Amino acid sequence: MQKRALGKSGLEVSAIGLGCMGLSYGYGPATDKEAAIRLIRSAFERGVTFFDTAEAYGPFLNEELLGEALKPIRDQVVIATKFGFRNAVVSEGQDSRPERIREVADAALKRLKTDHIDLFYQHRVDTRVPIEDVAGAVKDLIAAGKVKHFGMSEAGAASIRRAHAAQPLAALQSEYSLWWREPEKEILPLLEELGIGFVPFSPLGKGFLTGAINAETSFDKNDFRNVVPRFSEENRKANQALVEALGRIAAAKRVSQAQIALAWLLAQKPWIAPIPGTTKLNRLEENVGAASIELTPSELREIEHALSGITVQGDRYPPHLQAKVGR
Repeated sequence: MQKRALGKSGLEVSAIGLGCMGLSYGYGPATDKEAAIRLIRSAFERGVTFFDTAEAYGPFLNEELLGEALKPIRDQVVIATKFGFRNAVVSEGQDSRPERIREVADAALKRLKTDHIDLFYQHRVDTRVPIEDVAGAVKDLIAAGKVKHFGMSEAGAASIRRAHAAQPLAALQSEYSLWWREPEKEILPLLEELGIGFVPFSPLGKGFLTGAINAETSFDKNDFRNVVPRFSEENRKANQALVEALGRIAAAKRVSQAQIALAWLLAQKPWIAPIPGTTKLNRLEENVGAASIELTPSELREIEHALSGITVQGDRYPPHLQAKVGR
């Protein structure tokens, strides 16, 4: 698979990575451990070298899974993980105190069965801790050889600029897709200015852009999409127009809707590397296949034209989660 450089950091990753959260957390019951390990290793066999996790996914289970799956090929892959939630529990709020960051790094190294973290993200900005202190703590970890690169997730422009001044950021990870284009307003121009890479999560709209979800879809009781306004039955029905438009474009090119959505992201900037997640081998192969699809300028214009009259309905987060982003 084609490789991409994340900004000016020197960190090179596969054009499409693997978001591993859903194997352990967020979308219902965890995937069987051996099946999850097979999927992760299958991703590597298909050219994926960029794997994303966090201590909060489980908590801890996802890092442990990734550590075991990638141990035989550790020197051939890039592992990204995250710090920033108190006791690794999202509902307990942020905790990015420098001493906590150091604790998380040491614990993550053990779970990941490695001596370094390639990319260490602040999961969400902690407004009680100056971002310069956060960046300084990661800078110390880089100096100690425990971390290679610093990143942030869902941060706002001012925080990104301040953090980058204290310790250069390799990447920002935030949601970006054909149904969430907010980063285009302020974040993408800033990243280009500063030479920071962009790692879109939920590049397939938490599954919606694949065409596999409709108004009748029923989610597991532990699936967090149950509390996402955009996934209410009413909004799923209204947003079907977007999927149908993608479907027409995909059919004309003889690829899938998911592949069009991922190829569109890759076409936006050469320093963008999306991390779609999946628990299924056929979906993994489909996602990886998007890296070889090139959209022509006329096809990109066609996508813009087809979607220009469609307004996506519903907020992407409920209020308590929305309050944690863009800070």
